[in-house]
Amino acid sequence: MSSSPALSARGSRLALLVVGLCWLAVLFDGLDMFIYGSVLPHLLETKTFGLTPDTAGDLGSYATFGMLIGALTAGTVADRIGRKKLMVGCVVLFSLASGVCALADSVAVFGLGRTLAGVGLGGLLPTAISMVSDYAPRGRAALTIGLLMTAHHAGGILSAYVAKWLIDPVGWRAAFWVCVLPLLFAPVLAKFLPESLSFLVAKGRTEEAAALAARYEVELPAAKSGRKTAADRWDALVGLFRGGEWTQTVLYWLASFGGLLLVYGVATWLPTLMRAEGYALANALTFVVVFNLGGIVGMLVAGRAADRFGAPRISAIWFALTAAGVYLLSVHMSTGVTMVVVFLTGVFLNSAQTMIYATVSIRSTPDNRATAVGWTSGMGRFGAVFGPWLGGQLLAAGNGEWGFTAFALAGVSSMVFIGIAALRGTRQTPRTSGQELVGAH
Repeated sequence: MSSSPALSARGSRLALLVVGLCWLAVLFDGLDMFIYGSVLPHLLETKTFGLTPDTAGDLGSYATFGMLIGALTAGTVADRIGRKKLMVGCVVLFSLASGVCALADSVAVFGLGRTLAGVGLGGLLPTAISMVSDYAPRGRAALTIGLLMTAHHAGGILSAYVAKWLIDPVGWRAAFWVCVLPLLFAPVLAKFLPESLSFLVAKGRTEEAAALAARYEVELPAAKSGRKTAADRWDALVGLFRGGEWTQTVLYWLASFGGLLLVYGVATWLPTLMRAEGYALANALTFVVVFNLGGIVGMLVAGRAADRFGAPRISAIWFALTAAGVYLLSVHMSTGVTMVVVFLTGVFLNSAQTMIYATVSIRSTPDNRATAVGWTSGMGRFGAVFGPWLGGQLLAAGNGEWGFTAFALAGVSSMVFIGIAALRGTRQTPRTSGQELVGAH
């Protein structure tokens, strides 16, 4: 069934609104996530709170442990109360938690703030991915998700500049006060972000869905028979293991574990490891900017490639290239060559993990998409917890040069798991077609 040009035009504007608002939310998510790694070299050099490398690794793991909790619960909660409400709540939570970090007078209070921030950060990302998947144009789901994820790396770039501009003249606490500012964005998100049409229809809120569809002149998704009741709220999770789905689910989870170990290990320790290699603090933070610029390029390139060749195949190739790039960072090179390697590593590393999410999202049905993405992200968060801790332990033991090698091995493992999933995927029909994406007309 084709849509009229008017419906397509208004649907495109609706998609632009949803992606734009989610992009800003994920920008703040990236800022809050990367800010710790950006200020960490200063905290270690000044021995703030008596910080040591192993303690710093523990603090990095606190945030990712909070993200684990947020990611594991976000999908189920979003499928029950709605993606919009959860996104607003997550922005409020990680903004206020940054205020706790800014006011902290001990490692314990600072760690509490990072843990609470992690809960909000972990809940926001899979929810935003599910939201834009609902409204993505037909055949452009992976590209739309890649576009969304450029915001995460834009936030990483912003975090490096916040640290460079504020630490010396004002102090590290000012960087965390900047991370409180997204609190002002929460009312904007609550007012202008529409709820997922597929969620409203799945919950039987047809009048609300019809009003929203009429407002933007878009078509409603077809209502599914046998709508779930509250007693069946775990059915979406159980569905990930029915029949032959369990092997794909486990492969995605294992790939996500290695991918997030790599992503958050590098995100936390890149400036510090580069500082240990003899680079000045300003140059070490410049590597963060270059790394995230690569991430933005990678998201756009990977999204288009995944829409054409398949997200799992692109993810496997990207992880192989990531492992090579991360390993090269352990080799002493000229500054110019190192910049190129850092940029290319950023291109492949970040988008490799995102294409795992894209694969899961595209192959999930609208009523369990948030659960599928959330649990894939959540299982990966165990790797995200382990990565910062591992880097801290290696530095504390005087084996910092092994940090990049360990992270490279994680990339190899993810390449293997998502590669097997890609091979299996060639013999399976994806669970979602382009017509099932809300806004695809």
